This record gives sequence, structure tokens and C-alpha cells, in this order.
Amino acid sequence: MQHYLSEIPLMDRKAGALGGEDGVEKAEFPGGGPTPLYHLERSQEFGMHSFCYEAELPSSQEEALAFPLMHSHIHRFSKVWKQAPTGLLQSSAKYQAAAKSYKTTNKKKEDDDPGKLIKPADQVELTEAELKEEITKTLTARNPHAPQNIAHYKFNDGAYKLTTVVNHMAVHFVLEGCLEHQDFDDSHSLTATEELTEDATGEEGEESDEDDSGDGGEEEEAGEDDIPDSAASKANAEPKCTNQFNFIERSSQTINNPLQGRACQTVPPPRCNYYATAFQWDIYDVYMAELQKQEVKKEKQKDDTCEKNKKMMLIEKPSDDITQVSKSAKLLERMVNQNTFNEVAQDFKYFEDAADEFRDEEGTVLPLWKFQYDKAKMMCVTALCWNFIYPDFFGVGLGSYDFSKQGRGMLLFYTLKNSTYPEYIFPTGSGVLSLDIHKQHSYLVAVGFYDGCVCVYNLKNKGQNPQYKSTVNTGKHTDPVWQVRWQNDNSLNFYSVSSDGRVVSWMLIKNELAFSDALKLTLDYTVSDGLEGIQELIRASGTSFDFHTQIDDLFIVGTEEGKIHKCSKNYSSQYLKTYEAHNMAVGTVRWNPYHSKVFISCSSDWSVKIWDQDFNTPMFTFELHASVGDVAWAPYSSTVFAAVTTEGLVHVFDLAINKYQAICQQPVVNKKKTKLTHIEFNPVEPVFIVGDDRGSVISLKLSPNLRKKPKGKKGRDLVEGPEAEVAKMEKLLSLLRP
Repeated sequence: MQHYLSEIPLMDRKAGALGGEDGVEKAEFPGGGPTPLYHLERSQEFGMHSFCYEAELPSSQEEALAFPLMHSHIHRFSKVWKQAPTGLLQSSAKYQAAAKSYKTTNKKKEDDDPGKLIKPADQVELTEAELKEEITKTLTARNPHAPQNIAHYKFNDGAYKLTTVVNHMAVHFVLEGCLEHQDFDDSHSLTATEELTEDATGEEGEESDEDDSGDGGEEEEAGEDDIPDSAASKANAEPKCTNQFNFIERSSQTINNPLQGRACQTVPPPRCNYYATAFQWDIYDVYMAELQKQEVKKEKQKDDTCEKNKKMMLIEKPSDDITQVSKSAKLLERMVNQNTFNEVAQDFKYFEDAADEFRDEEGTVLPLWKFQYDKAKMMCVTALCWNFIYPDFFGVGLGSYDFSKQGRGMLLFYTLKNSTYPEYIFPTGSGVLSLDIHKQHSYLVAVGFYDGCVCVYNLKNKGQNPQYKSTVNTGKHTDPVWQVRWQNDNSLNFYSVSSDGRVVSWMLIKNELAFSDALKLTLDYTVSDGLEGIQELIRASGTSFDFHTQIDDLFIVGTEEGKIHKCSKNYSSQYLKTYEAHNMAVGTVRWNPYHSKVFISCSSDWSVKIWDQDFNTPMFTFELHASVGDVAWAPYSSTVFAAVTTEGLVHVFDLAINKYQAICQQPVVNKKKTKLTHIEFNPVEPVFIVGDDRGSVISLKLSPNLRKKPKGKKGRDLVEGPEAEVAKMEKLLSLLRP
């Protein structure tokens, strides 16, 4: 049973019927509920009833639903009771005391029954064995959430290892306070200042009271006398703190990281034991040799001092300022050009045409720099050659192929680092038709001219004149020199071919050119009557030739009659073999850089042909529908070559991909106004240059499809190198050989 003290307003009496005898009224709560047992007091003035009632806890679901409703009324009535007058509250106190005494008596009755056990209905019932079983639980300081698999790198062991030290401390609550210990010095100063402030506030309050009463003077004096001596002494001894904030020093201690040792071990240097037997005369000879060296040094020092004195005495000649800063100016010019053509330089180094992924077997060429000299605009590019030691350096020969427009020529040398102006300029009295740079001695350049003269330029010399030059007395050609080639070895020997039918060998000897006729080209089917009735063979006109890449004595020669002769240095009077190659003059012949039996040729009859030296018929023939100016093998593949035509087109072929047509056919100049004359591949980079009949040279970069490497078979590694290139070409030739 529970007792409740509550108030019910009169306005709520409508919900239930009130009635009773002797001033005791019975009330029924809305929805059902407990009925009051003791009516304490009723006040019509405040419109409310006060009573004490006794109720039982709900035992069924319906009573449980009605019980919260009854409590809501009680809560609402308690608010009204708080607003009742004090008299009413005091009159109801005796009834409240009676209710409390009733509660205590009931509690005592319940406590007096010790055998009664109160347990919930859902309590688990255990057996006697289970109740007597002891379960031990141990409390530890280990944090179950702390990580146990932290690993650190141990330099001594050279591996990651798990750490054994784990921090198990867990902080649940931290509160920073502002309390200070009373033994500290700062606490004494603060207490003194607080006492002073309290005294000051007390004096101000007394002064205000004295002003109100009118006797302020006497009370002020009394207040001053009442100040204790200890407080006054403290005020005089310790100054007032200007800083009103309390500062707290905090410190923390962290776990030191474990020390690590580092060490390195190297291979000891090799050691050798030296020993020798020295006699007295050996020591004497070494001593005398050292004395002679010292005397020679002293003499050299004297000579150097004398020369310096003489130079100081000589009158200094005024020097040209431009020559002093020429090297710096050239470097600055290259820097400016690199910034100007920065995009082109980035394409040269990093650009890869992403569109090649969507082309099956085709590629493109990307134009890079254009090289042109203003004084050579009306000339034709007649020769191109790269430097093998400096891959960014190349030479350009300028002249004319037209007999009626012959005049002066020019020899220019450019670098990819500066496309606006040539590095070297050599004006010539006759048009340049051919040039070749020595592979080992890159400063020597052999040049052939239209007037039949051959020259050798030395780029180390400052002048513009050639170091070696042929004359009539030294075997000069009588017709234009169409091709010059240095020997593949390290010797200073080169060959030239001319329209006069002579293949001449030139040797650099001191300050002159020594010549010897290596071969005289003749026509086999024509005979002419010479002086005194002697029959002579008519000379054939040579247009191009090339040395074998592996056999130094073997070379091939192309003629104006369209034939190609395989010759040897050991046989100067006959050919090893003759090929009926073209219907017009052979423009270029070149050996394959990998396969020793394959060479290529082109002609003005619109055709490019690939030959095997063991067969008289070509292995491949390609019609380009225009006069072919030049053809060249790619240095990175045995099956890739390129050709240029007079229509301004560049044709790139790869026999391993397509044996019938070019995989790239792209115009690089204006078709109506400009004709392409020569092409040359860079020995290192995937770049080639082409020259036209207007004196300009254009550099182009090959796309990835034009330099694609063959894929290896499944389960086998991809073989690279010269042997793989030879095998690739041999596989193609085996399909065509009879």
C-alpha cells in the first residue's frame, strides 16, 4: 500500500461524483483509480480539495493503463497546492504528519517478517551446487582495446619486428583546476591581496553609511584605527599584484624511444706485399735523377718569369669585344631559343601520339623544328649528314641540280639546340652536291662540288677555307661529284664518285690530298674507236655508291643508265655483279645496316626497290607515283625505311607490318611550290630530317607505330639486338626467294 498527498481542483469534480458524511467526501478519478481514505481539508475559496488517499499498485493491464492518468492529475494538482496561502498549508501539516506515521508503521511490519523473500518473477533459479560454486574474477590494469600488433623497423636486424611495450593507460576524466597549495609563495601573496581588498571594501561601506547618517568623520577615524597591524604591515611590505591571473606549471613525462644502433661493413681494400732489393748504386741513381728534375723545374720557372716580363713590356693591342664574349653569347642564344621553342623541345623529348592505339597498322610524323638561313633561300638542299658523336649536330649542303642555274654554294652546320641560326657557315665558289662527316673524327667533313672538286673542312679551324682541296694536278674530277664516303675504319681515307666514271680514293697526307683511281665505270655494250684505231670502252656516269657495313672492300655503285654494280677494291678493272635496276638514273643506293646481303635503291622512275645481292631480281618493288628524291634505312630496325618524293610526301615503310604499301604517307611541305630532295635518320633519337629545293630543312618525329618492336611468342622471351633484326629480315626474304 502507498499513500499519496494530492490536491484536486473543484473544476475536476465534474469528472467524478463527490459525496460523504461529516465533511468527508469521496472522489472517483476519471478512468478509474484509487479512492481517498482521509479527507484533510476543503477550501471553496481556492476552488480545490486536499485529501490523502491510499491506493494499491496496478495488478492488471487495465489498471496499469489507468495508473499514469491518475498520476498526471496528481502532478497537475501539486502545482495548484504550491500557490495556496500559508494558513492552508499549516492547517494541512497535521494531516501530513499522520500520513507519514502511517507509512512508518507499515514499513516496520514488513521488516519484522524476516522469513519473507522478495524476488522478481523472471529470476533464474539455481541449484545448490551452482550456488556454492566460486567464480574468481581478477582485475588487471591491461587495456583490452590496446593494439597488440604494432611493428617497428629494426635497423640492427634489417626487418620489421613486433614491439613488446604497449601503453595500457586509459584516461577517463581530466579536469584542470586553479587551486594552489598554501605552502607556495604565490599563495601567501594572493591571500594578502585578498585581505587588503576585503578591508578596502569594508571601509567603503562604512564611509557610505557615515555619509547617510551625517557623522562620517568620526567613524572614518574609528575605521582607520580598527585596521590590524598585521594587515597593514603586509600591505606595506608586499606590493599589490598587477596580474590577476593564476599561472600553473604543467609537466608530463613520456616514454623514451628505444635506442637503435647503426653500423655498416665494407669490403676491405685489396692489399699487396711489395719487396725489392736495393743496392747502393740504385739509391745513388734515384737520388741523381731527382736532382736533375729539380734543376729542370728551376730552369722552367726562370723561362716563365722572363716571358711574363716580356709580355708586360709589349704594347697591348686592342682586341675585339665580340670575340671575347662569343662563347657566352652563343650560350645565351641557345637559352633564349629553348625558351622560345619550349613546346617543340617538350614534344621532341616526351610526345607520343596517343592516337596510334586506335590505328591498326598506321602511324604519323610530327613536325618539330624548321631550319632555314636567309642567304640560302634560293638554293636547293643537295646533301644531309648527321654527326655520330654529337647526335644533335648535322650538316647541310646547298647548291643546285639545274645546269643552267649554277652559281655559288654553301655549307651549313646546325644543331637541334638552336634552329634560328647555323653554328658554322662556309660559303663555297661552286654548288655543294655531297658531304660526309667522319664517324670517329667528327670535325672532319668531306665535300663534293658541282665543278668536280673535293674538299675536306676542319671545323676546328677558325677560317672559312677548306684544309684540303683537290686540283687538276691532284686528280680533280671533270664532272660533278655526286657522292663522297669516308671509310668505315679509323683511317683518314674517303672515296668519291662522279659523272666522269671514276671512283677515286683520297688520302689525307700532311697538307695535300693523295688520290688513286679505285674503279673506272664503263658500259659493257658500247665500244668506241680511239686514236690510232684502238677500241676503247665508253665511260659510264656514276651517281651514287655505298660501302658495305661489314666488308670494307665491298661497295655498290649506281649509274645514270639505271644499273647497279657490285664492286671490290681488289678488282679495279671489272665488276663482281651487275643489276638491271631502274629505267632512269639511280638516285641513291644504301646497304642495310643489319642484314649483310640486302641493299635498297631509288630512282626518278617513281620506284623504290629492295635487293638481295645473290639474286638479279629485286625482292620488293614499291611504286610511289612521283619522282623519288632519296631513300634511307632506319637505324633501329632492319625492315623500316623512308623515302621522299618531289610531291612533298614522306613515305615510311615497315616490311614486318605491311609488305605492300607504306604505313605512313604524309605531306610535310606545300605540294605545288616545294619539292623534297633528301632524307636522313638520326642515329640515336626517333627523328629524321628532310630537305627541300628552297633551302630549308624540317625535322620530324616518328610516332610509336612507326618504331614498334615485334611481340615475342607466348612462353618465350623477346629477343632484341642485331641478331633479332637479321632474323626478322631473313624471315621475309625466305618467303620471296625462288
